[in-house]
Amino acid sequence: MLLTVKNPVANIYKKNNQNSEIVTQILLGEHFKCQKKIGNFFKGYKTYDKYKGFIKAKDLYLDKNKKTHKIISRECNLYKKPNKKYKLNKKIFFNSKISILNDKNNFIQTNNGWVLKKNIKPINFKTNHFLDNIKLYLNTKYLWGGNSPQGLDCSALVQELLKFNNIYCPRDSKDQKKFFKRKISIQNIKKGDLLFWKGHVAIALSNKKLVHAFGAKKKVVIMGIKETIKKIYSKSKLPLLCVKRIKKL
Repeated sequence: MLLTVKNPVANIYKKNNQNSEIVTQILLGEHFKCQKKIGNFFKGYKTYDKYKGFIKAKDLYLDKNKKTHKIISRECNLYKKPNKKYKLNKKIFFNSKISILNDKNNFIQTNNGWVLKKNIKPINFKTNHFLDNIKLYLNTKYLWGGNSPQGLDCSALVQELLKFNNIYCPRDSKDQKKFFKRKISIQNIKKGDLLFWKGHVAIALSNKKLVHAFGAKKKVVIMGIKETIKKIYSKSKLPLLCVKRIKKL
């Protein structure tokens, strides 16, 4: 059974227990393939990347409306009516997928409420470069298993930026390292290249700077490439493993 996420962000757990490890998250409008119901949880996987786990049944619903647009702002207010006076105490986040049910004034009606038109673009919209949206994530807190501007980890940062530009990317850094084949020397690194360590990934902003969700800093930060290589080795004795280039940008 294919169900859709109805809340702004939903956790996917390692076990059918909300106290177990959060292995990833799934955003509003994304799909989850349910294989089995166990208590208040569904066992299954995200359709985008086939990431397996358990999700609370209450976070999902059967939605027959095609998702045609996506959120382009870091976060987006929801309104009960197409008027700014009726703002709800609820927000949806960058990369969430929505259906348009109605169009009035400067508002669009979705399954969750009304949003301002300026916050959406068609589902196939993409920027000139996947890093054009990095400003939306700067200083976002580091959260293991997180996938949203409320908190995310290093590999989720890479995945969400690429996903927005309709470029497929696996969820975990070890799988990203395998998936992107083209290896680049550190001397030839350029904007958009991925730097891999054991259990960590960063994105080059230039031949001197990178950006990553860095656990040691507890947030998404811009750092020097040489500084980062030195800091990670000094702290964890982990060398830079490789640099990979994404063919399609």
